[in-house]
Amino acid sequence: MATLINIETSTEICSVALSTEGKIVWHKENYDGMSHSVSLAKFIEEMMDYAKKEGYKIDGVAVSCGPGSYTGLRIGVSTSKGLCYGLDVPLISVNTLEVMANHVLKNNEVGENSLLCPMIDARRMEVYTAFYDKSLCQKRETSADIIDENSYLDIKENVLFFGNGASKCQSALNRPNFKLIENVVPLATDMVELSHAAFNQKKFEDVAYFEPFYLKEFVATVAKNKVFENNK
Repeated sequence: MATLINIETSTEICSVALSTEGKIVWHKENYDGMSHSVSLAKFIEEMMDYAKKEGYKIDGVAVSCGPGSYTGLRIGVSTSKGLCYGLDVPLISVNTLEVMANHVLKNNEVGENSLLCPMIDARRMEVYTAFYDKSLCQKRETSADIIDENSYLDIKENVLFFGNGASKCQSALNRPNFKLIENVVPLATDMVELSHAAFNQKKFEDVAYFEPFYLKEFVATVAKNKVFENNK
């Protein structure tokens, strides 16, 4: 039975979960803001003590890889790499948007043809987002979108949108087929199904070279590409 450490630090919330064969056996969260460097170290120590006491052997470490905060992701990924080196186990990365979508699937009634639209706040009316179906198959590629009343007019399906970038988009997306779900944040407990699926498929990262998906780097790349296209 695979036992995995799951680490989520992509936003202002820091969380850790220990899971065995897709079942959560221990978890901790801190909602008090960007104190990840302190909280994560404490959580890992507590979790390792618990694992030792209960006789769990760690088989891998999963980390939420973004998009998200540069500082939060850097702390989460560097800690995960250290654990992988120390425990001699593989590293698994899990997309933060998928983590949020997985939470909604587990806690809300989702229609068969509905789309899930996680949104992470970027700046002003810009969000980092993607669209998924009920099977978590990506239906629209990840992008940094500026949301206004003309956004997503081509989408006719029912859409559930959520995340820390969603509330500011509520008035612009005030349409019958768009529904806001509040209080959805990325948590380690919602990584578990995804991390175990990746472990079983042996989808591992190179511990030495892996880097997370920093939000500010993505936004900068998008802006650069837009300038390039406008100058063609």
